[in-house]
Amino acid sequence: MDRTERMRIFVRVAELGSFTQAADSLGLSKAGVSSAIRELEGSLGARLLQRTTRKVQMTPDGHLFYERSRDMLAELDELQAMFQHDDAALAGRLRVDLPIGAARNIVIPALPAFLRAHPRLRVELSSTDRRVDAVREGFDCVLRVGALENSSLVARPLGHFELVNCASPDYLARHGTPRTPADLHAHWLVDYAPVLADRPALFEYMEGSTRRTCEVPAALAVNNSDAYQAACLAGLGITQAPRAGMADLLAQGRLVQVLADYQAPPMPVTLLYPSRRHLSKRVRRFMDWLAETVQPWLAP
Repeated sequence: MDRTERMRIFVRVAELGSFTQAADSLGLSKAGVSSAIRELEGSLGARLLQRTTRKVQMTPDGHLFYERSRDMLAELDELQAMFQHDDAALAGRLRVDLPIGAARNIVIPALPAFLRAHPRLRVELSSTDRRVDAVREGFDCVLRVGALENSSLVARPLGHFELVNCASPDYLARHGTPRTPADLHAHWLVDYAPVLADRPALFEYMEGSTRRTCEVPAALAVNNSDAYQAACLAGLGITQAPRAGMADLLAQGRLVQVLADYQAPPMPVTLLYPSRRHLSKRVRRFMDWLAETVQPWLAP
């Protein structure tokens, strides 16, 4: 193992704060990662990482070496990419996180063509509605739907997902079809909450340019989009979800749109990545492809 590879391993350990997570993300054994760090520290004559039973932290020398190593590795990647004019030559691992619905309905169906065009790429796709920590968990980029939290990540806005109010035919047969939000006192929502908590379920809608909410009973709360869709299909209540994930079910008649004049505000869709300066060609190419793939489903 040469010094450059040991530097790459050190940078990943430093970013994740864990030998085990770094080994998993790099496809190496934990022993191999530990050995590479020992060899690197021995060649430098400096302690780079402080190990405890709970975590791994950089020493002052480690912080300095991390900053310089990250810059140097990025420059090496860019130098190599300058001479790769054929996209098929792109190689390496891409670690990406997507919301469950976007992965299932939009990205994965289009992914075979992308991988055929780039046979030397390997994509590690995490699909969760949880807000992952892109830096600590080693993701090259993440797709977020919804309002962004304060973050050091670089944000690339893509557009908005239009939301649609849906219910199953069985639910509407039992409860009737609401015509206005005032009718919802006699209805049920399926409550979507990424973090389950004891709180009221709210129906959101726009009235002109004003955002309004009304409280509606909910017999069920879920914390992921697959369960949310399944609950709607099972007739457990009304849902408000991106049209992109409901279009086929609406076309098949398995779900029915309701309250079409009272849609929730569209949800922003954003690509996030750790740093503009240190973006490899393979990550840039994948993000461009992802933006193109999602674009037909977006509103401005």
